[in-house]
Amino acid sequence: MAQALRPNTAGSLFATDDRPHPVQDALLAVTLVLGAVSFITAMSHSLHLLSSWTGLVGILTGAYGLWISETTRERSGLILGLGASAIGFFLGMAHGGLFGGLS
Repeated sequence: MAQALRPNTAGSLFATDDRPHPVQDALLAVTLVLGAVSFITAMSHSLHLLSSWTGLVGILTGAYGLWISETTRERSGLILGLGASAIGFFLGMAHGGLFGGLS
């Protein structure tokens, strides 16, 4: 019954190894937000600059987050954000690209 009296000492919602991971959690949050913005704005042709740039930054933060992630929960969220960022980035590129289709 000693385990019933032990307080919850996990420092992070996403840490399953009972240690805090503030950098990984921040990268996870940034990647998810950038992925959502990129994916949602990619549905409009006129917002291709926003969707392509947020998608590119989301891909980079997601890749770095995957490189330093330590738990499965972090990796799962990063994969979702990375996928949404990639879809938004590629649709933004198809609608005009990073620089507005200037040649």
